[in-house]
Amino acid sequence: MSELLTPSQTVGPFLSLGLTWLEGHLVVPPGSPGAIRISGVLTDGAGEPVGDGLVETWQADAEGRFDHPDDPRGATGSGFRGFGRCATDPGGRFEILTIKPGPLGDGQAPHIDVTVLARGLLDRVVTRIYFPDEATANAADPLLASLPQERAATLVAQETGPSELRFDIRLQGDGETVFLAV
Repeated sequence: MSELLTPSQTVGPFLSLGLTWLEGHLVVPPGSPGAIRISGVLTDGAGEPVGDGLVETWQADAEGRFDHPDDPRGATGSGFRGFGRCATDPGGRFEILTIKPGPLGDGQAPHIDVTVLARGLLDRVVTRIYFPDEATANAADPLLASLPQERAATLVAQETGPSELRFDIRLQGDGETVFLAV
C-alpha cells in the first residue's frame, strides 16, 4: 500500500491543480467606489503559515443583495460578483479586494462568509469576517452575541489603514478562529 497522500485523504495541497484563478481575489474591479482590501495570514495549530491553502469569500453587495438568481431584490451592481478566491502564498498570506456588504435585514451585522481549504483538512472550514466599524450591529448580531468576547474577537477584522483591513485565520490552537458548523 502506498504511503503517499491522495486527494481523497485531504482537501489540500491539491488546490493548485484546478482551483487557481488569477483574478479570483477581485470581488470588485480595482478602483471601484468603496473598495476595501482585506488581507491576512492563514496559520496552522503551531502558528506556522499555511502556504498551500485557499480562502474563498461569499457576500452581499453594499445594499445587502446577493449576486444570485434566487435573491428576490434583483441583480447586484455592475462589476460586483460576490465571490472571491485567493490561494495563500508561501508565507500563508491572502488578499481579497471587495466592498463592505450592506445589512441583510435579519439582525445580522454586515459580514463576509469565508471558506478555508488547506492541507490536513478533511473538509472545508467556514467562518465569517465582521467589520470593526460596526460596533452596534456587531453587539446585536446573533452569532457574535452567542460567543464569549475573546472568541468573538477572532471574527472581527482589524483596521490597518484607509480602506484596508486585516483578518488572520488560525486553524487551531491558541487564538483559533471561530469556525461554524454548516
